[in-house]
Amino acid sequence: MPLYRYKAIGPNGEAVEGQMDAASREEVVGRLQDAGNLLLEASEAGAGGTGLGAMFRSAEMTPAEINAFTQQLATLLGAGQPLDRALQILLDLPDRESARQVINRIREAVRGGTSLSAALEQQHGVFSRLYVNMVRAGEVSGSLHDTLSRLTEYLDRMRNLRASVVNALIYPAIILTAVLGLVLLLMFYVVPQFKPIFADLGGELPFLTRMLLGASDLLQGWWWVGIAMIVGTAWWLRRQWLDPDRRRDLSERILAMGALGRLVQKIETARMARTLGTLVRNGVPLLTALSIVRNVVGNVVMAEAVDRAAEDVKVGSGLAWSLGQTRRFPRLALQMIQVGEESGELEAMLGRVADTFDLEVRNAVDRLVALMVPVVTAILGVVVLIVMVAILVPLLGVSQNIG
Repeated sequence: MPLYRYKAIGPNGEAVEGQMDAASREEVVGRLQDAGNLLLEASEAGAGGTGLGAMFRSAEMTPAEINAFTQQLATLLGAGQPLDRALQILLDLPDRESARQVINRIREAVRGGTSLSAALEQQHGVFSRLYVNMVRAGEVSGSLHDTLSRLTEYLDRMRNLRASVVNALIYPAIILTAVLGLVLLLMFYVVPQFKPIFADLGGELPFLTRMLLGASDLLQGWWWVGIAMIVGTAWWLRRQWLDPDRRRDLSERILAMGALGRLVQKIETARMARTLGTLVRNGVPLLTALSIVRNVVGNVVMAEAVDRAAEDVKVGSGLAWSLGQTRRFPRLALQMIQVGEESGELEAMLGRVADTFDLEVRNAVDRLVALMVPVVTAILGVVVLIVMVAILVPLLGVSQNIG
């Protein structure tokens, strides 16, 4: 389902903007009008906003703030606080004004008789479809506190999965930054110190030395071109990523890239299983859950595979068989899901699939980092060696001539 960005005038006359998952622009218009908003502009997220401003736009509530809000609301409801009173208590807890405004809008909507799920849905895309649907299922079943507790657990597990990948890559990133910093230091400061010395030596310098001096002169005189190229490349890559056809092609290529493709497949499988299991366990119908999962999966090709599986499930096929027909998910995951269907414990088995592939992702990332570190260290050593050889060879030649 496409993601739309919109701008509108709220019931109180304030300008509001945000994002919304919807099947069409008409659905965006209808949902905003039902909430009392006057639409000014709506467009698909991929259709615009490709400039630098869009790259650094801050959200009204960050994932960490949403996690904290969910956990605190679950705690207060579990302690017997009425929903209105709980939201009033939570109003002053966030540090950022934008987050407080979101909670205030939710509280005002609830006070006006709106359900919590509807109030969350009105918050301009701050809360995902998964979040809203789980809350709605909790309201219908009368177990909102339990649903929020499980939602907190889900958000924490997803955050931990992302954090484990990011944290494992921090050390290689530091080494790469050190390599780049060392190269720039050598080119901008160290190498220029030897230019007068080489000029006094006279004669023809070795090829490697001339290349090094030329590279240093190029960087010093045209450094701004390099920065412009980096910015331009980032902008171009973002445009390519927002183009649906290009993004699908890139997703396909990533999945075909050996170890990296298998790692992405495991990450997406864990995310799919965790999300689907959490939704089904909270009473969301399987077909509705699959349509939500499709928006959670980041790889376009695997998201399309979920769509195709949903079509098969709609006509009565089993989930494991339907996912297997796409040939995009690991065999182990499919076998575990099949066991869950046959035993009537699909929700529990989906959780085990997620735990299994979470662990496999961590192990794969650890192996990848273990391989990257010596490679990057070797590159650093080669760079330093080339620079030292380029500088020392002319000096050693002069010393031998003097001797």
